[in-house]
Amino acid sequence: MRRWSLTRWKSIPVLVAVAGALVIATSAPLVRLSQTAPATSALFRCGYALPALFALAWFERRRRGPMPWRERRQAWLAGLFFALDLLFWHLSIRYVGAGLATVLGNLQVVVVAFAAWALLAERPSRHLMIATPPVLFGAALISGVFDAAPYGADPALGVLFGLLTSLTYSAFLLVLRSGSGENRRVSGPLAHATLVATVLIAALSPLFGGADPVPSWPAHGWLLLLALGPQVLGWVLITYSLPRQPAALTALLLLIQPVATVAISAAALAERPSPFQLTGCVLIALGVLYGSRPQPALTAAEQDEQVPKTSTV
Repeated sequence: MRRWSLTRWKSIPVLVAVAGALVIATSAPLVRLSQTAPATSALFRCGYALPALFALAWFERRRRGPMPWRERRQAWLAGLFFALDLLFWHLSIRYVGAGLATVLGNLQVVVVAFAAWALLAERPSRHLMIATPPVLFGAALISGVFDAAPYGADPALGVLFGLLTSLTYSAFLLVLRSGSGENRRVSGPLAHATLVATVLIAALSPLFGGADPVPSWPAHGWLLLLALGPQVLGWVLITYSLPRQPAALTALLLLIQPVATVAISAAALAERPSPFQLTGCVLIALGVLYGSRPQPALTAAEQDEQVPKTSTV
């Protein structure tokens, strides 16, 4: 009974990450439904989310005390990467569509896996290493690179901004995770990061086509739903799961997002995936299932091999 209970509690962060990924899977379709400029949707999704996030942060502060300055600085740095991530990603949505832009932005799985290995000393599990190549190949299939007529207004620009999204998204995940502190805060770091992102998006918006300060209805409604759904609920769930499991595993689980986004975009926006793209969805789903399996316990010999050899000179 005790072993089952421990296994159940260890699986909770995985389930939370999956739920968060499914919620944020609606982000790109909501951006397109708002029919606003990329900088406008990026700005208002953060701005509308701030009251709810800081209310949650206030309750968290009452339970766990104020955030240390180190954690605040880390959250502010994460906000810088988050602002760039959103601006690049919303441009990618404009040029290559909601589904494919989401896939391109989620290629962070490799970057996070190896960056976490180098910076956080988190060696990826054997299952994760085996699952990564098929997952990446599935992402390539979904991107439409093997189709004769790729989908999108300007696929080349869409891919460029999608790759930039992937890099800044990776930095955002790693910095936000490392800044959660010993108390593993959720709402506080996310609220501070979103505040910084809001200010930076407003400042940088002229470089990204400008932001409309007064969007019309029903754009406001779609942006409010985008803020309270993916921006608040989705990222609170993901921020909760980040410090409670290996960073590379979280990144792999987040690849559920593009699969769900492709399906939502097909239903709501009439984006029709090709057979190649549907095959990519299957590869990603299977890769996530395999990569999230627990790492088998090391034998005594394997543990001895991982112990650093010290010099006696």
